[in-house]
Amino acid sequence: MENSTQHALSEHVRRQIDHWLAKYPADQKQSAVIAALHLVQEDNNGWLTTELMDAVADYLGMPKVAVYEVASFYSMYELKPVGRHKICVCTNVSCLLCGSDTVVSHLKQKLGIDWGQTTPDGKFTLKQVECLAACGGAPAMLIGKNYYENLTPEKIDTILAGLE
Repeated sequence: MENSTQHALSEHVRRQIDHWLAKYPADQKQSAVIAALHLVQEDNNGWLTTELMDAVADYLGMPKVAVYEVASFYSMYELKPVGRHKICVCTNVSCLLCGSDTVVSHLKQKLGIDWGQTTPDGKFTLKQVECLAACGGAPAMLIGKNYYENLTPEKIDTILAGLE
């Protein structure tokens, strides 16, 4: 492990990555890349820097470009700073048919931002996602690790008011 990796990844994060590494054969360390990126992103206020992705690559012994490919492919990774609360709204077919367009309009108006933007106070970032696997409770959104389903403008106002 390079010295820069030791500085970029906290001891706590390295221990958590090691927990994931234990689940895979020693010659398949790259299998832990998705978990490692989640852990690093969470430890860095919700986004990944190039330095952190490089550190993950070094730690897992894989090419840096392979880590960049994973981080840029999946929508759960952020490559620029986000608000304290990232609001992920599903706009796929089931949610759309159940009114996600109303949910989106309400959120954009209430927060004064568009997709991919963050409120000036740094509290909220609004993100469009393809599917949250919550079709039975459509329309749905995810904030942090919490799912919210059967959304209405009134329900959204209550949810947002409850966030610090």
